[in-house]
Amino acid sequence: MKFSLFIGCTIPRRVQQYELSARAIFKKLDIHVEDIREFNCCGYPMRNIDFRAFVLFSARNLALAEKQGLNLMTLCKCCFGSLKKADYLMKNDVTLRNETNSILSREGLEYKGTLDVKHFLSVLFHDIGTSTLKERVTRSFKDLKIATHYGCHALRPSDIMQFDNPVSPVLFDQLVEVTGAKSVDWPLKLECCGAPLMGINNELSMDLTERKLTNGKESGADYLCVGCPWCQVQFDTVQEMVTSLRGTNHHLPSVLYPQLLGLVLGIKGEDLGIDMNQMDIRGLEGFLT
Repeated sequence: MKFSLFIGCTIPRRVQQYELSARAIFKKLDIHVEDIREFNCCGYPMRNIDFRAFVLFSARNLALAEKQGLNLMTLCKCCFGSLKKADYLMKNDVTLRNETNSILSREGLEYKGTLDVKHFLSVLFHDIGTSTLKERVTRSFKDLKIATHYGCHALRPSDIMQFDNPVSPVLFDQLVEVTGAKSVDWPLKLECCGAPLMGINNELSMDLTERKLTNGKESGADYLCVGCPWCQVQFDTVQEMVTSLRGTNHHLPSVLYPQLLGLVLGIKGEDLGIDMNQMDIRGLEGFLT
């Protein structure tokens, strides 16, 4: 099983523990990844500024992966949304495809639309499978309650993303329960984390984050679990900001899914970047049996 791995911009800069823990999972599960050094930004920042530039950015990455004959896997939900959208457009809009490929041809590139774009979580769920994951588990969590946060870009627009049911998704919950933890039901589960507003309207961004933290805590969760670097920054770094600026302390730490899974696969916390999170999540190990 081999993929081209698209890390994106945010993970190397702000959430290095996501890449660290994901690569530890790849090694444990015999998932082989190819790192393509020529990859550029997914185009997400350009999406509402220059749409054709956004498509070009994404399509160049798709063409580079296709040239290697590999499906593309992302860790970031924003990158997943961007690349999946561009893939859909390049496959269905002939005029846009021809225009984009004309520019790409200057580098000897062309996107023919022969690959699939997948997120890390969907690879674990569909390509590896929960049964296989359970067979690899060496330890299990007990009495640990987790609030899963799906992230906006994985679910919408559903006809393009095809990640899970956009209204009642179960994929992430089932992946969490592979670890022995209980995925709690919480009303704000599918609401935005607030990350797109940070730097534009910080107060509103923190309001959205705080509402989710409050709701997750009230629903009985011990931790949040995410599969997106932007959501992790919001629930980890920004949660610390909320505590400092507003004097509130919801204390609902966020753990990246590969960190959660890695612990039950017998991977050491240091190899999962446990200490790299802003909020202390070392307490997770106390739930292991």
